[in-house]
Amino acid sequence: MVVARRKPVNPSWKPGNLHLYSPFPEGVSPLPIQVLVTRDFEQMSDVAADRIRQRLQPLERGKDDIVLGLATGNSQTGLYARLVAFANRCELDSGRWRTFNLDEYIGLIAPYSTSPAPHPQSFRNFMDRHLFGRLEASPRAMFVPEGERIDAARLRRELELDPGGWTSEGSISGRAIVIDPDAASPYLRWVRSRILDTYANRIHEAGGIDLQVLGVGGRGHVAFHEAGIPFELSGLLLVELDRVTREHAVADGYFAGLDECPHYALTMSLRLVFEAREVVLLAAGRRKTGAITQSLLNEPSARMPISYAQLYAQSGGVVTFVVDEIAAEGLLTAPRQVERRGIRLADLR
Repeated sequence: MVVARRKPVNPSWKPGNLHLYSPFPEGVSPLPIQVLVTRDFEQMSDVAADRIRQRLQPLERGKDDIVLGLATGNSQTGLYARLVAFANRCELDSGRWRTFNLDEYIGLIAPYSTSPAPHPQSFRNFMDRHLFGRLEASPRAMFVPEGERIDAARLRRELELDPGGWTSEGSISGRAIVIDPDAASPYLRWVRSRILDTYANRIHEAGGIDLQVLGVGGRGHVAFHEAGIPFELSGLLLVELDRVTREHAVADGYFAGLDECPHYALTMSLRLVFEAREVVLLAAGRRKTGAITQSLLNEPSARMPISYAQLYAQSGGVVTFVVDEIAAEGLLTAPRQVERRGIRLADLR
């Protein structure tokens, strides 16, 4: 099936055009979103990698630095293996990449305090194992939110001692902790200025993200921007994790039990994510079916964070979902709804 390509996004596009959602009249196609349906994880990884290679190669001819936003998770492992192969065959120039990861746990300390190696369950370690450490030409710069610099016990204590220095934003599950720049606690002010604000500023100083790789959680959350956290929040967020999120981390084998899984994390807000010029999202498996279906066939809502991709697309952002047939099941069985929503679905199986 041949899918028409969209006009490339204007390089000067800014997310300020994102607007509050209002229903479209019957017959209007509101969602210039492309969904590529694949057989399985392997084909999903192939298709996503080819898409990214095709987008990066022209950028390499016109830019000195290529700025990538990266995600961690099982959905990305096949993609990263293929990007490593492209780079090591000189089909992509990884030595010109500047990378920014979406999120990181707070308080994970490597077993040996004198060792420079990251904690085995940190997202930095994931990136080293699946991408950074396998590239013959290391990226020019690799940034991951500095969750290891924050003392989790002290953070909790300072939040309790200075209740007027922060607000809790969100509902349903995880909540964002918004620290006041004039908080009484010097430690909280340091977290905001040196950890949160610095990370967002680095992205802006790099000129913004050219292409952002995303995954999606079973409840539609992106990174640790969990269900219920307002879209209006910007920058890098401090998040108190929902118990279900922590239980999933245990069930997936990342931690032996809840007592080992951190309570806090850092994450790029969706507002910051959707400042990227292009987004490629990967999703595979039964746990993702509901999130993919609801995020595209229902109106955007904080209850389903990835649904805000609709606003991004409506405002000029280029967004492609690459999903396996199980994750796409809800779309494949609702062709009329897909057509009414203006979703361009290509079956590549």
